[in-house]
Amino acid sequence: MLSVRLAYIFSYNLFQFCGHTWILTNMVVRFVTFGRDALADTFHSVGFVMSLCQLLSVLEIFHIADRLERARLLPRLVQVFEKNLLLIMLINLDEVQSKPIVCVQLFFWNILDLLRYPHEVMCVMDAPSAAMLWARYTLWIPIYLLSAVTEGVTICHAMSHTEQEARRQGSSTSWPLVLGVSLPLLGLGALLTVWQSLKERRHQLERWTKTTKRK
Repeated sequence: MLSVRLAYIFSYNLFQFCGHTWILTNMVVRFVTFGRDALADTFHSVGFVMSLCQLLSVLEIFHIADRLERARLLPRLVQVFEKNLLLIMLINLDEVQSKPIVCVQLFFWNILDLLRYPHEVMCVMDAPSAAMLWARYTLWIPIYLLSAVTEGVTICHAMSHTEQEARRQGSSTSWPLVLGVSLPLLGLGALLTVWQSLKERRHQLERWTKTTKRK
């Protein structure tokens, strides 16, 4: 049973790592090849794989609850919720997908996950790396803050677009209200995530220090 659980969590983290590596490689190659023109249809190019990876990330809540992964539940819940909410918004609002800020947002999401999943894979293999540990719990925090800012800008663009469309068509829509409520919740969730991440960083670094001293 233990080996099955380890094989599952290893396969999951490896799949996420490969998926986000493909997305980032695709984005970089397209930008190098087409320049700024690649920004307009980045979401169309990588949206399906990104949506699949983020949909599967819901499983991480159960991983933590079942102690397959050692992490704090609340910040992970916030991250999974905010990413999937934004993806649902982008899927439903085609005009917002072509905004350059969406490309920047997807870039930050990939960097965050590429800092996390290799570290998780190495931990499952019982071969953690000091460099990966530092990147996962130190470098990850400022990049997450930048990611939260881009998410807020994306929501503002979406609010502006949906309000203009509602005025132009003379109809009412619930999108501006939903987005208006989600914006302060996003800010609160980001602050909570950073606070919890700082505590987790201190705990992980202290544990690493104690482990290396014993050796």
